[in-house]
Amino acid sequence: MESKQEKSMSIVMVPYLAHGHVSPFYEFAKKLSNKGFHIYFCSTPICLEPIRNNNNHFDNHQIKLIDLQLPSSFHQQLPPHYHSTKNLPHHLMNTLLAAFDASKPAFSDILKTLRPELVIYDGFQPWAAEAARELNIEAVLFITGVQSQKIPKVTECNKEQMDCFFKNSVNGMTPIQRFLKCVTSSSGHMVLIKSSTEIQAKFGKPEDVFGDVVPVGPLVQRPLDHDGDEKIMDWLNKKEASSVVFVSFGSENFLSQEEIEEMAHGLELSNVDFIWVVRFEGEINNVKKTIHEALPQGFLERIQIQGKGLIIDWAPQVKILAHTSSGGFVSHCGWNSTLEAMMYGVPIIAIPLQFDQPLNANLVVDMGVAIEVPARREKKITRQEVAKAIKTVVVEEQGKEVRRRAKEWSENWKKKEDEEFHVAVEKLLQLVQQSKK
Repeated sequence: MESKQEKSMSIVMVPYLAHGHVSPFYEFAKKLSNKGFHIYFCSTPICLEPIRNNNNHFDNHQIKLIDLQLPSSFHQQLPPHYHSTKNLPHHLMNTLLAAFDASKPAFSDILKTLRPELVIYDGFQPWAAEAARELNIEAVLFITGVQSQKIPKVTECNKEQMDCFFKNSVNGMTPIQRFLKCVTSSSGHMVLIKSSTEIQAKFGKPEDVFGDVVPVGPLVQRPLDHDGDEKIMDWLNKKEASSVVFVSFGSENFLSQEEIEEMAHGLELSNVDFIWVVRFEGEINNVKKTIHEALPQGFLERIQIQGKGLIIDWAPQVKILAHTSSGGFVSHCGWNSTLEAMMYGVPIIAIPLQFDQPLNANLVVDMGVAIEVPARREKKITRQEVAKAIKTVVVEEQGKEVRRRAKEWSENWKKKEDEEFHVAVEKLLQLVQQSKK
C-alpha cells in the first residue's frame, strides 16, 4: 500500500547531458511517478526534445519537464543545439562540461521555486548536491553504469581512458575527482545504481568509498511505437523465431571505415539475417549517400536481392530486441544496451569499443549470456571472427547454452524487478522522513 508521504513527495532529477544518462534517468522517473512521486525532470532543452516529441510522455502527468538553461556567456562557443553530447564535436566536450558546471546558479533558482524534498543527481555534477544542501534538501547520487562502483586503476586503462579519467581537468577537477565528490556528497551514504542484486553479487563488493549501494533494477523501457517503425517491424515479422541478429553500437560510438567493411563482410559470411544500424561520427545530413560510400561495393544490392539484411540509420532498439525474431545482438556493451538485451533474453555478441564497455563485456561473458569477438581487443575487427561469433550465438549447437542462459536471466529479472525497485523506494522515503525529524 502506498503511504500519504509517497503520494505527496516531490523529486528533482538532473542527469548528465548525454543520451546514455538521460534515458535511464527518465526510465527511473517514470517508475517513481508510477509510485505516486511528483517528478521534475531537469535538463537542457535539446536533451528534453526527444521526450517532448514522444507522445507517450504526455500519458504521465506526474512528470514535469524543466528546462535548465546553460549560461549565455557560453553560447558563442556552444550554441543551444550543442547542449548535449550527441553530435557534439570532440573538442567541445570540456566546454560543455564547463558550461554545465556554470549552470549551478540557474539550478539553484529552480530548486528555490520548486522546493522539492529530494534531488537525484548524476556522477558528473557535484554542484547539484551542493545546491540542494545549501537549501536543506536531501540529494542522492544515481549511477547509470554498474562499472562505476569500481574506481579504475591506471593499469586497467589504455592511454585514451587514462587521459580521460585521470588527466582531463575541467574547473580543476578530473572525471575521477568529480565522481568521487558526487559519491561522498550523497545523502545518507546512499548510492542508487542501475543494476540488480544478482549483478551486484556477480560483480563483487564495491569500493570502500561507497556506502549503501542500492540497486533500482535494470530500468529497461518497454517497447513503444514510433513513426517509421512499420518497415522494420514488417521485415522482422517475416522472419523465423530467433533467426535475426541486430547490430548497433549506440548513438555515440562509431566504427572506422575499415571496421565497417569488415562488419559488412562478416555479416555476409555468417549467412544470418540481420538489421544493422549504420551511423557516422558528426553525420547528420545526406546519410544515404554516405552509407553507399562506406559499405563494400555491391553489398547493399546483394542483401536487398537476397532479403538477408536491412541497413538503417536509426532503430527502435527495445522494440527490435523484444521481437520474437531477434536471436542475437552485436553490441558495444554500453550498459543500457546490455541490460536491454538481458531483459528481453537476447544473447550478446560483444564488440566493446571504449571506456566501461570492455568491463561490461567481461561481465556478461562471465554471466554466460554473451560471447566476445576477441580480435577487437587488438583494435581491429575481422570478418572471420564476426561471422564465427554470430553463427555460434544464433545458429550453432555450441551456442545453445548462451541462448538458454539469456532466456533464464530474462525470466528471473521480470519476476524480481518490482521487488528491487520497492526496496529502493522505501529507502528513499526513509531518508527524507528522517531528515524532517
